[in-house]
Amino acid sequence: MSKGNVLVVGSNATRIEIQGGSTGPTGQYLNETVVPAMALVDAGYEITLATPDGTKPHIDPVSDVVQHFDGDEAAYKRGHAFFKDHRAMNDVRTLRSVIEGGLDRYAGLFVPGGQAPVVDLMQDPDLGEILRHFHARGKPTALLCHGPIASLAALPHAREYRAALIAGDISKASELARGWQYASYKMTVFSASEEKPIEEQILHGKLYFTMPDALSMAGGEVITNPIDFSPHVVEDRELITGQNPRSDHPLATKLIAALDRVTVSA
Repeated sequence: MSKGNVLVVGSNATRIEIQGGSTGPTGQYLNETVVPAMALVDAGYEITLATPDGTKPHIDPVSDVVQHFDGDEAAYKRGHAFFKDHRAMNDVRTLRSVIEGGLDRYAGLFVPGGQAPVVDLMQDPDLGEILRHFHARGKPTALLCHGPIASLAALPHAREYRAALIAGDISKASELARGWQYASYKMTVFSASEEKPIEEQILHGKLYFTMPDALSMAGGEVITNPIDFSPHVVEDRELITGQNPRSDHPLATKLIAALDRVTVSA
């Protein structure tokens, strides 16, 4: 028997803005998507995948490699097959349909990373509604790598906040950030130093803002591991955040433990 249903929110973005007016390729990271998802299934939970437009998330090709599975070829093949073939990864719903179907049926929420959530999820009004629902009820909410940036969708003016960040209008961004549900929460996210090799080697340009700055400006207490690409997970109340791709397994462990505590108490 299922222990509950966890909502997995993916991104549909394939390009991200870089300074100077151009864009670079982006997407979800494969391991960040499937490692926690597979762990949830193995632990007895159902998963429901939803995206803004209801199509399957685009996987960033740079993540579709064995290195992101700790060099374990078998783990990589299992993860690749899970994303390609598992029913839950192919029966994708829109965020709006998930809301209309009733959010009370979900025990928890998980948002994987890759830079894609920076493009669409952090300003998606439907995700904002979902986050506010989960926050108000204290349901486990886990976000990985760039995924924590999606928590900003809970802002009443998330789209304007993102636009102010891109414009470099700090005063306006600070004003728009007031009232964020996760202000004062301890959290982590992909660091500026970890972003640098991505900007140099893949995007060939700089992003308009760093992930820690975007969360800190809204009131988050951002804590990043100074050792780049080392696993790091922060848990504060219902919020569980992981810093980078290598935080996939530790985040999954903490999410499942949080879900199990809720299940037992219920």
